[in-house]
Amino acid sequence: MTTREARGVAAVETEEESIAAYLQHNPDFFERHHAVLARLRLPHARGGSTISLVERQIEVLREKHAGVEAKLAEFVRVARANDTLADKLHRFTRQLLRAGSPEAVVATMEASLRVDFDAFHSVLVLIGPHPEIAPQRFVRVVRADDPNLKSFESLFSNGKPRCGQARDSQREFLFGSDANDIGSVALVPLGDKGAVGLLALGSTDRDRFHPGMSTEFLARMADLIADALAPAARPLQAKSTA
Repeated sequence: MTTREARGVAAVETEEESIAAYLQHNPDFFERHHAVLARLRLPHARGGSTISLVERQIEVLREKHAGVEAKLAEFVRVARANDTLADKLHRFTRQLLRAGSPEAVVATMEASLRVDFDAFHSVLVLIGPHPEIAPQRFVRVVRADDPNLKSFESLFSNGKPRCGQARDSQREFLFGSDANDIGSVALVPLGDKGAVGLLALGSTDRDRFHPGMSTEFLARMADLIADALAPAARPLQAKSTA
């Protein structure tokens, strides 16, 4: 581009900016110049034909209306999904309250996670000792100094659920032979900074648990589980103190 051409482009841009600024400061301009308004023609958004400014304004309003409707539909979808989760969490809470023993609490958790929350790959890791809870596929009891817990130190320190990808070593520790099938996980510390342990939910879908998803319900579930398991530890503490 030559210097003369560059100057011409700059002049046009400056003139257009001046016109735009004038119209913004004089919104009644077209009310005072109806003939100008009638002669204005704009390209149609969906074709090569031209339409009047008024028609274009109507088209823009329709597009905005469609966008608002889409957002409203998304809000309704999210609200309904949250209502469904709230109902499931309420049912989960009642089931835990009816569990009469540590073994019943664990069995209730495993069944509810699988049936109500479609968490077919779930693991409950408890920091022991918990002799009253028998190790099984769903639950395992480890010592506080278990080296496998070191990779979860940042999770415990943060004290909040985390969703997304897990390290290979974490997946192998949590899911064993199923580790290679796990595409995404939700790691939920239980108790204050993971003092009770952690709940791991795994999915073969890489997008099932992602960093951008809300973890509010997972945090509430963590509180319920920690409270349900806490009474099981009190008799042990009393015996060791006696």
